[in-house]
Amino acid sequence: MSRLGWMGALRAGTALGALIIATAQANAGAFALREQSTYGQGTSFAGVAAGGSVSSMFWNPAILTQFPGIRVEQGLTGVFTHAAQTPQPGSTLAGPPLFYPGQSSSGDPGFLVNGYTTYQLGPNLWMGLGINAPFGLSVRFQEPWAGRNYGGDTTLRSFNGNPVIAYRINDWISVGVGAQLQYATVRQSTGITPFPPTAATLDGKGWGFGATAGVTFTPWRSTTIGLGWRSGINQDIHGTLIAPPGIPSTSGSAELTANLPDTVSLGIRHRFDDRWTVMGTVEWSNWSRIGTVNVNQLNGAIATIGTTPVTLPFQYDDGWFFSAGVEYRWTERLTVRGGAGYEISPINDRVRTPRLPDNDRVWASVGLSWAVAPFMRLDLAYTHLFVKDPNINISAASGNPSFNGAIAYIGTVDAHSDIFSLSMVIRFDDLEPAAKKPFMR
Repeated sequence: MSRLGWMGALRAGTALGALIIATAQANAGAFALREQSTYGQGTSFAGVAAGGSVSSMFWNPAILTQFPGIRVEQGLTGVFTHAAQTPQPGSTLAGPPLFYPGQSSSGDPGFLVNGYTTYQLGPNLWMGLGINAPFGLSVRFQEPWAGRNYGGDTTLRSFNGNPVIAYRINDWISVGVGAQLQYATVRQSTGITPFPPTAATLDGKGWGFGATAGVTFTPWRSTTIGLGWRSGINQDIHGTLIAPPGIPSTSGSAELTANLPDTVSLGIRHRFDDRWTVMGTVEWSNWSRIGTVNVNQLNGAIATIGTTPVTLPFQYDDGWFFSAGVEYRWTERLTVRGGAGYEISPINDRVRTPRLPDNDRVWASVGLSWAVAPFMRLDLAYTHLFVKDPNINISAASGNPSFNGAIAYIGTVDAHSDIFSLSMVIRFDDLEPAAKKPFMR
């Protein structure tokens, strides 16, 4: 296939990538998904806001000015999460007379796609488009089980389009801005009566809108500093609430708005010589803005099941992420990298539920880039997440806002994740011979 043929095919792939299922166990604190760049994953996303690959535009649109001509990047990531949940003494449904069991694992495997295209319009002006899934969750529980009133089958999918524009002011500073158009679907079940076991279901979809912005500084030829911002999105969901038969409720049309977080990323990349590069990241996520989400009827009144208002009491803290990495250009065609990160989860012991048993975690990652042709590169990455074993306490004494006033659940979780990622990058600018211009950026 000609290079123009490749360009057409991959542009189509970027546009259609979001149509593939974009659901996974969340791996960036709460239900955010950090896996938006194979290249970045290879260093646990160290320095990603300072550039390195076109996919870095997810964190900072200003990085587009680092890449001349036309470039297309298409990635696929598989997320395999283990979350073994075990009820402890004090769990109402784990004791007499029902003795409901625990769930062996609540994490479903998930697959994410992303696509990025950048086009240089002039000497100092670029435009780009990113298609990705910034938020997602897929958990499934056996029925019945001891935590069913606080953890039922849940699927959250998001599809985000991010058109951006970047401008190079001079050789040492570039800026970029963009928009976010996000479509989300959610289906969530929650146990209501323990015997016979019944559940309520919330099913909906809707749109949200936001912005992105960023700047890169190159104070020295070998050092780049990037600061990027993704705005919070007020994600509107419209759908239906279905309660079990025989229970007075406001079943029918329902709506909610989830205030998703702002994210600010600071990255640095420093190249010591032609072979060695080091990088680092500090990232803050404004999860505290989500608070408690009310599920409302179309007239604005809060929906109820029985006499109980239907709410989603997230009440998260802000999240923090820190990482460091190193990259080594082994040959003209092969570059290897690795990195480690530490993430402070926005979900603390007071608000944790079985549906999303998140906790602080350590990232350990390796990756490589292989230039298969002067105009084509493959990136590979693997990450293992070591998750601090979460404890769950939803009882009258715990202060957990999810407690329904009648049924307690106390449990432990053994959790970890493995993440595999592959991407292909193609460029269409005029190339010098590969020996003079290796494709490692």
